[in-house]
Order: sequence, then structure tokens, then C-alpha cells
Amino acid sequence: MSKLMAAKSGPLLSTALGVLSLACAANAQTTETVADTEEVIVTAQRRSENIQRVPISVAALNGDAVRNLQTAGEDVLALSGRVPGLYAETTTGRIFPRFYIRGLGNVDFYLGASQPVSIIQDEVVLEHVVLKSTPVFDLQQVEVLRGPQGSLFGRNTTAGIIKFDTIKPSEDYKGRLSASYGTYGTTTLDAGIGGALFPGKLSFRLSALLQSRDHWVDNTYSGVSADSTQSPKTDAMGGYEDGNVRLQLLYTPTEDLSILASAHSRNYKGTSTLFRRNSLKKGSNDVAGEWDQVAYDEAQNNPQAYHTSGASVKVDYDFGGVKLTSISAYETANGYSRGDTDGGNVTQDTLAFYGQSMGKLNDLDQYTQELRLASDTDGNLSWQVGGYYFKSEDLTNFYQRAYFTGANPNNWVALRNKNTSSALFGQVAYKVTPALTITAGVRQTEDKKTTNLLKTADTAAGAVTYTGRRNVTLTGKEPSWDLSALYEVSPDVSLFARVARGFRGPTIQGRSAVFNADFTTADSETTTSYETGIKSRLFDRTLRLNASVFGYQVSDIQLNGNDSNGNGVLFNADKAEAYGLEAEAEWRPTANLTLTGGVSLLHSEIKDKKVYAQVCTLNTVPANPTNTVVCTVQDPTITVGRNTFAQIDGNPLPNAPEYTVNLGARYGIPYGVNGELFAATDWVFQGYTNFVLYKTAEFYSDNTFEGGLKLGYVNHKGGYEVALYGRNITNEKNLKGVIENYMAAVLNEPRVVGIAVSVKVQ
Repeated sequence: MSKLMAAKSGPLLSTALGVLSLACAANAQTTETVADTEEVIVTAQRRSENIQRVPISVAALNGDAVRNLQTAGEDVLALSGRVPGLYAETTTGRIFPRFYIRGLGNVDFYLGASQPVSIIQDEVVLEHVVLKSTPVFDLQQVEVLRGPQGSLFGRNTTAGIIKFDTIKPSEDYKGRLSASYGTYGTTTLDAGIGGALFPGKLSFRLSALLQSRDHWVDNTYSGVSADSTQSPKTDAMGGYEDGNVRLQLLYTPTEDLSILASAHSRNYKGTSTLFRRNSLKKGSNDVAGEWDQVAYDEAQNNPQAYHTSGASVKVDYDFGGVKLTSISAYETANGYSRGDTDGGNVTQDTLAFYGQSMGKLNDLDQYTQELRLASDTDGNLSWQVGGYYFKSEDLTNFYQRAYFTGANPNNWVALRNKNTSSALFGQVAYKVTPALTITAGVRQTEDKKTTNLLKTADTAAGAVTYTGRRNVTLTGKEPSWDLSALYEVSPDVSLFARVARGFRGPTIQGRSAVFNADFTTADSETTTSYETGIKSRLFDRTLRLNASVFGYQVSDIQLNGNDSNGNGVLFNADKAEAYGLEAEAEWRPTANLTLTGGVSLLHSEIKDKKVYAQVCTLNTVPANPTNTVVCTVQDPTITVGRNTFAQIDGNPLPNAPEYTVNLGARYGIPYGVNGELFAATDWVFQGYTNFVLYKTAEFYSDNTFEGGLKLGYVNHKGGYEVALYGRNITNEKNLKGVIENYMAAVLNEPRVVGIAVSVKVQ
């Protein structure tokens, strides 16, 4: 472990030892069993295992818990802070979530951006940023695997994995439905039904998700619009319609062979992220303005629309002691997102400026194939080996303001992005003693990316002014590996330790060509991570308490900043280091009361004295010898030409909260023969979070929180529930992101209240 980790992790190690002492002491006590915590089965190692026996820091939420968080129409961002170490945000609406685990993520808003957090749904990796937004519905469970997972799951997992598993077909006819209606016309319908078509041979599962919200944000601008945007307009934006369907068929011709085929489709239209210009004033991060008002002069009130679809086939064949698995999948997507990127209008400032842009994904095709051979787990030795192939290709256009105003119909670029990756992997686990299991895995990956500039952003007369590269190819070839140990102190207490190395392939940023700037690139990054922890079930298994301490170093870390045009700029820094603690608990002190909680503590630092990032500047007046710095920069700065840069050495990683705390409680009172009245609440608290690479007095949040509430009645025999719900019940206005050059804020969602019902039939 690095000197930084060794010097500063003392308090965290002390805390971990305290947790360990508490767990061992509690396990020595005996109390009357009141209500056992349920066993949680995960597939973090591509096998079904008890979460308490997996030598990985992994958290799991069941489908009902996730649906409760999404009652008010939320998407996957609702998971942010609900699992220790997991953070999520967006500046491009519902079609482009960005994920961070243990502070490691990517703030790049480019449609071709790569992220160090991998999203896997039903064992298929969703790599493109649009595919990562695929809604989760009829969900069985979500697992969050923290730290590098490169041995079994591949590249671009240097931070970890979010793994979604949907409810699968079964022989028994089962159905479920969750529906809600609330403020702003927010409507959600999440349903699934399935059973046997031909008993013993063929079964199905049909699932659907419908989410919608009325437009509720007014555009108050009343001046002249250069692109004929309709304004002022009441209820101009903020709404969405998101329709999804999935069909799964499970064919079992013999006891040894099973074939699971799945197909899904999504149609979405809505509003891209709303930026609120000048809602941040210089010297303060207090947010001014209202949720339900913006003043946009352009961009047609920020529309976006996407269609995605895909299919997969999973084949399992049991040879007797050894199982062969094949997973073939195809995903496709197309759509666009347009926005007023300056977040306001030309009359708001003494410095006149405009900004709007659109990214259009014309076509995306992703193919994946995995073959895996795995032994059973009955003996002391178990193993699995396999190969993986990934191919993705897309055609993407980027349009700038002059295209929409008609001043320059050539003010756009067309890019073709290709990505191929192949890997061989293996893992072996051996029970050295009945209590001690050692697991080791390794993966060799080759990752290749190519970006071709098909059309340049020319002048209105058609003159080509672009002088940068038109074709860039980068290749990374790196091993990933992990080594872990799990020791069972008792049937209810286990200790684990793990060291792992992860790899993220090189990245190309081609969007810069729309500003006639050369591509920017970043070489591969690698992460080495260390963690140790405890997994326990205490007080006669009424309390589940898991905790871990960790540290990691990212070498050649890929970072993304902005230039004065708001264009993303990729670069590598020497390294970043971080350490922290995570703990989560579920306690059932009585049959009617369940308490849950989690905490994450994190310290992260960028380590490179030679790297600088461009700060919040407006390039508005060509005659001005320097750009206008609009925020309060707290790092040392230098001036190069007309641009100002800040030294970022020692700064925290962007969007890496210093702490998060999540708390939940549910209390039920028996009512009638089979009924129960209940009250449930959940809260998440978030500490200091810097949104950019450099430190300022404006671009951060600190000590924010949100809470939810649910009051209702459930009939256990009838399988139905009726409840009143509220999300962000205190109506907290929290800063979730910024657009630096325009002092613009991205806000959380306002309070939503409504009614929810659910039914289960089985």
C-alpha cells in the first residue's frame, strides 16, 4: 500500500477494528430470536453464493427496495448514495447517467465517453453511455461490486460493477404490478407476468415499464430567438415518456440443457438536463432561482428522444460436474439530445453570449459473445475459464449553434467510433481448510478503439478550416487479476481480504472537431486496490453487519476538463490515490421493525504536480487579451495565452463525496387477520463533493440530504399494498452539478407526493 494510504488510513483502520471487535463480541451473546435477516444470494463471482461467503465488497438491494426508490418516476440515478460507495449524476438527462464507485468515475459528457464503472444487465455488458441508461424493471436484484472486477467481468471495471438481474421465467404462473401517480402527473407502471407455456419444456416472462411526467417547467424568456424557440411558454419542458417492454423465453428440452432467450425495446422522449445560468454567484455555492422556471432563448426547449433495443441468448449445458455457458447478445440505439448549453439568454449578462448544441446518435451496434466453462462447487477445488469478445460501432453527429440559426449549415461534424475487445480469463478457488478459502483470477485483455472524422465543421461557404487529425487508433493490452482470502471465524462471522488490479482501455474524444480543434486522447489507466473486511450476522441473526476498509491507486488516470468553449478535453495524470471505509447493516430487533443503514468515508487525491486544468472562463470578446474568469479559483493558477489554468495536484477526484450516510426504517402494526399498517422512511446524507477538477468557492456541495416517506396498508394473504408516498419530502434544493463557464447549476428533483399500489399473484 502506498505511503499516502499508510500515513492517513490510521483512523479508518481503527474504526474497522472497532467494528470487528463489536461484531465478535455481539456474536458471543445469545438473545431470543425475534426475526432473522433473510439470506442474500448474489452472483458476484458468476456463481450463486451467499453474500456473506463472497470475498468481495458487494452490496445488494432486492427489486422491491429499488422500486420503492423509483416510485416517483426516478431512473437508475435513484441508487446514488443508497449503497455505500456508489454515486451517480447526469448533465445530459435520463439518457446519460454517470456512475462513480469509491470516488472513481468519469465526468466526461461526450457520447463516446468510457466509464470505469461497468453496467451489466442480465449478464450482458452495456458499454455505451446511452445503453447504460437502459431502465431497470421487473427487477429481481441489483448488486454493486466495489473495486476492480477485471478477472471475470472484463475491462472498464477499474472502479467496480453495477449488476442488474431481472425476474426470470419459471414453471409457476406468477405476476406482479407496481403503479403510482403523483405530483406533475408523474406516473409509473412496472409489471411482469409469466409461467409455463408447455410444462416442463417452455416458460415465459413478459415485463413492461411505463414512466411519464407532464411538462412542468416554464420558459419565461420573452425576447427574440435566433432559432425560433417558442417562448415565453408555460409548462414548456421537464416532462418525459419512457416506454419499455421485455420478453423472455426459457426452453429446457432436457435436464442438462437450458436456453434462455430475451428481447427488449425502449422508446423514450423527454427533456435534457436543465442548466440555470447565473444561479451561482461568484464567491458562493448557494443556489438562486426556482425549480419550475428557466429563461431559454434557444434550443427549442431542450428536447431529447432515444430508441434502444436488444436481444440475447444464454445457453447452459451441464456435462456432469462441469457446466458450459454461452451468452450471445446484440444491442442497438439511436436518438438525439439538444440543449441550451449556456442555460439562459443573451440579455442576462453584460457579456453577450449564446450556447446550444445537439448530439445525435445515428446508429449504435454492440455485439458481445462469452463462453465460460465452470466446475461445480462440491469439492475443495472449483474453477472457471472462458473467453470474451466485444464489438461496438456507432455513427455520431455533433451540431453547434450556427447550424440551428441558419448562419452556417455546415456547423456540424460526423464521427465513426469503433471499439473491439477480446479476452481470455480464468479463476480458481481452493478450500485450504474448512474455514479458509483462497481465490485467484486473471484476465488478459486487448482493447482497440478507432475514431474517424467523416465530416468536418466547415465555413458557411464550404471552406474546410480543420487542421487536426481525422483518424485516430489506440490500443491497450493489459492483464487484470485478483487474489482474495475468506476465513470463516464461525458460521455467522467471516473475514476477507482482497488485492486486485483493473484495466480501462484508452479513450478518444472526437467531439472537439466541431470547434475545429484536434482530437484529445487518454492512454489506458490501471488500478491496484486493497481491501479487508468483515461479514457477520449477529444477535441470533437478527443483525447483518458488513464492513470493509480499502485503498487504491490509479496509474495514468484518465481525466476530463473543459476548455473556454465548454468542450471536453481528455488527458492523463500521473496517478490518483484514495482510501476509505464502508459499512452497511440490516437489523430486525422485533418482528415488526426493520432498520437499515450504510456509511461511506472517502479520501481521494490527484497526484501530479505537472497537470493543470482550464478554469471557468468565457471566451466572449475576441479583442480581450484574456478570457473572463467567472468563478473564484482556490488553486494556484497560470496564464497561457488568453487562458487560465489551475494546478490540480492534491485535489479530490470530481464527484467523490467525502462521506455518504443512508438510513432506513420500516415499522408495521398488524391490522385484521392478514393485514398490516406500515410506515417506512429512507434518507441519504452527502458530505463535501467537488464537481470539477479544480477547487472553487462555488462548484461543490456539502452536507446535503434527501428523504422519502411511505405510509400504507399491506394484505399479506391477498398480496396487495396501497400507500401514500413522498420523495424529497422536505423539498431540499441540492446542487448536483455545474456548467462552469456560465455559473449554471444542475439541481435535484423537487418534492413529489402521490399514491402507490402494488399487487403480487403467485
